[in-house]
Amino acid sequence: MPTNILMPALSPTMEKGNLARWHKKEGDRIKSGDIIAEIETDKATMEYEAVDEGVLAKIVVPEGTQDVAVNSVIAVLAADGEDVKAAAGATSKAKAPEPAKQPAAASPKPQMLQPAATQTTASAPSGGSRVFSSPLARRIAKDAGVDLARVQGSGPHGRVVARDIDSAKSGGGMRAPGMTAMAQMPSDDKIRAVFADGSYEFVPHDTMRKVIAQRLVLSKQTIPHFYLTLDCDIGRLMAAREEINASAPKDKDGKPVYKLSVNDFVIKALALALQRVPDSNVTWTEGGMLKHKHSDVGVAVAIPGGLITPVVRQAEAKSLSVISNEMKDYAERARARKLKPEEYQGGSTAVSNLGMYGIKDFAAVINPPQATILAVGVGEERAVVRNGQLAVANIMSVTLSCDHRAVDGALGAEMLGVFKSLIENPVMMVV
Repeated sequence: MPTNILMPALSPTMEKGNLARWHKKEGDRIKSGDIIAEIETDKATMEYEAVDEGVLAKIVVPEGTQDVAVNSVIAVLAADGEDVKAAAGATSKAKAPEPAKQPAAASPKPQMLQPAATQTTASAPSGGSRVFSSPLARRIAKDAGVDLARVQGSGPHGRVVARDIDSAKSGGGMRAPGMTAMAQMPSDDKIRAVFADGSYEFVPHDTMRKVIAQRLVLSKQTIPHFYLTLDCDIGRLMAAREEINASAPKDKDGKPVYKLSVNDFVIKALALALQRVPDSNVTWTEGGMLKHKHSDVGVAVAIPGGLITPVVRQAEAKSLSVISNEMKDYAERARARKLKPEEYQGGSTAVSNLGMYGIKDFAAVINPPQATILAVGVGEERAVVRNGQLAVANIMSVTLSCDHRAVDGALGAEMLGVFKSLIENPVMMVV
């Protein structure tokens, strides 16, 4: 009996992916462990490794196809001794398994196959806007008389799931009337009608840009942001950085084994600040607060078409040189879209540094489900007053964006104050 090869879920929230390339063609013999295809998500490209053996009877989804749904059939594998033509002809009868089942014929490499999410559709509430929800959530909402348009979704990309309806029935997780997602956003046709034909080029959104847009909208609509800004004197930091880099040991090719950047100091200082003010190292959930034991710091890396945030795990326990080399590796693989999902998912906070672009200061958008993100501006010479005298200092402005549900003003200010003391006295990071 032929086996369906299915589009895998490379992360818990993945719904669609692009079939970038087939490494095998119809009629090819496939052994367990063979790389048969490359699957592209919004963040990375991963190899798809065969589990079963047989002959690739039919390719259902050609390479280059975008937005292929998870668990949809992408190819058919004929078992040993099976009629290949008959197996290929069975393609039209092939059906994806139930969402909770795993694909049987192949798995991505590394092994990141996840159960597919419950099927989700969009319903149209009385207000006319689209509300994305699971079938179970809609059924419970209907039975309970709950208006889906007012329910705050906690599922992937803000979807309403069953637990949100349960919360809404007890009065929690409800939007104010009129605050449905994207309710006031005009349609594509209406936006394009404002501009003259031929005055623009239409560039369709790729998967990465769509996901970034969804997460930013989710963040700004569901997380009550507030912002704290401080100026940091990084004169000592710059001197220490120069001295450390000058004395770095050389490898066999005569190159320094590390080269510290200002951002490496920022990552370390933020990680230690979260440890010294542990109540700020948290994630908000409706049921309770997650207090993290370690400081896992995500660092925004710009890549073509968007950005990705690889995570430096347990940054509080790593030396500056280790952080520096880890970030160099992350950045290189991020730009090649070779990061593994476990390398960019999670994290208890994040850093976004635009100093290299000359930006003085800015406020970053929190990356859910994190509760904070630190925006870092350029280090520059500025006039300051010391002991009543005008002087010149190397100043760097930083802004901490906080989720007010999880981190109150005084708590955020305390944590940012600890960060300032560390960044201004970098020797304290090594004691």
